[in-house]
Amino acid sequence: MKTQIKPNSLADLEKQIQIRFTDQKLLETAFIHRSYLNEHKDFKGDSNERMEFLGDSVLSLIVSKFLFNELPKSTEGELTQIRASLVRTETLAFLSQNLHLGQYLSLAKGEEESGGRQSKTILANTFESLIGAIFLDRGIGETQKFIEKNILSNWKHLTHSAAADNKSKLQEILQRKYHLSPTYKLIKSWGPDHDRNFEVGVYKKEELLGSGLGKNKQMAAQNAAENAIARLAPKPQGEAHSRLKSSKLVS
Repeated sequence: MKTQIKPNSLADLEKQIQIRFTDQKLLETAFIHRSYLNEHKDFKGDSNERMEFLGDSVLSLIVSKFLFNELPKSTEGELTQIRASLVRTETLAFLSQNLHLGQYLSLAKGEEESGGRQSKTILANTFESLIGAIFLDRGIGETQKFIEKNILSNWKHLTHSAAADNKSKLQEILQRKYHLSPTYKLIKSWGPDHDRNFEVGVYKKEELLGSGLGKNKQMAAQNAAENAIARLAPKPQGEAHSRLKSSKLVS
């Protein structure tokens, strides 16, 4: 049985991202969701899960190298937090929506009807699988250009958006579970006036939910919210494992 991907659609995507694939099969595979294989037993191809695994690692490497060079004074913990904001599910899903990647997916009927093309997890995974396909077909140079264009050229805005989302998300979680709002307190600060560092804790009443580091109190509080969310609402095991690891605070 043939895949439901339309070649013309993939050609449109190639024009949009300005990358022409040598091996079209790699590009097709990037959009085969595992549910499609479950429903089409005689389909001979693979799902995009292995490609997603590869893309996740390549993305983390390129983003890590960029931040290492861009922020020479940042600590390991700060770099980890910023990287986590750039490769988190919500950020990658947003970027995937910008490229309209959902329309190219091959999904099972049930997944389609349940809104699979709009699922943040599926969209984020698809973005990673596309990165994996680009890496396999065109190498690290073209992959880096793609990531620079779609993520790194706008990394500050994406980081700030992620942090704001984290504070709002934590507020929502605490209101729903406990009918309480989080409070933020400065734990400590250090360094000269021109290069201060701050650690802020976020609390439910007197209970410390998480802590975060930053060059100002606002960023430290936003990172504390991210840390608290990771503890209160951990991701399911099926989601990209490396994103779980990269989101942990370094103490």
